[in-house]
Amino acid sequence: MAKENTNAIIGRNPVIEALKSGRDIDKLMVSHGAEGSINKIIGMAKERKIPIYQSDKATLDRATGGKPHQGVVAYASAYSYGEMEDVYAKAAEKNEAPLVIILDNLEDPHNLGAIMRTAECAGAHGVIIPKRRSCGLTETVAKSSAGAIEYMPCVRVGNIAKTIDALKEEGFWICACDMGDTLYYQQDLTGKLAVVIGSEGNGISPLVKKKCDFVVSMPMVGKITSLNASNAAAVLMYEIRRQRDGK
Repeated sequence: MAKENTNAIIGRNPVIEALKSGRDIDKLMVSHGAEGSINKIIGMAKERKIPIYQSDKATLDRATGGKPHQGVVAYASAYSYGEMEDVYAKAAEKNEAPLVIILDNLEDPHNLGAIMRTAECAGAHGVIIPKRRSCGLTETVAKSSAGAIEYMPCVRVGNIAKTIDALKEEGFWICACDMGDTLYYQQDLTGKLAVVIGSEGNGISPLVKKKCDFVVSMPMVGKITSLNASNAAAVLMYEIRRQRDGK
């Protein structure tokens, strides 16, 4: 499913052609005050809702290793993203209720890769990440996933809150993994389920948490009161697996 690509696309014409081809682009960096065809590039990127960052020449020089960049560099995804149809198809193939993992602004590629690896092993059907303020499918993610990136659909969406609303319309229950009164093994986690995991520093955003149907937490008896995002996701996914297997 996933296809490996070169990450950086440098120069105006190569970037324009990449945008025209529909290639997955994680972000675009353009020089301050650039004119001419840069405006066309910015317009194309906005149309596809690709994040655009204004940068100075020195930053672009470093980003491109000193290669001639003409004021623009695009970062293509190292691997292709999936669609929700891929998630539903994976669930249907296994004759299971869909299970998706929603990552709310997770920025560490090692965590994303580890979560994709666990999701594949525990039988989840897809991972959802936002387009902004989140790491994309980089080579580091691929390496950390230990090959799971080839089999686990990763869907990139413009707005996590709106995506949750759409999932609810499809009959999903939305579970937040955060601090709360209900321990994860006390909650029914069967059926169509989406599990929300927050970012490393800020956790789940207030708006996203408000849209969740219930919150489950991990028992914390040590002096440290939180788990790494990928560790918490792993614990929760295997509890879901246990419940689904009826054990």
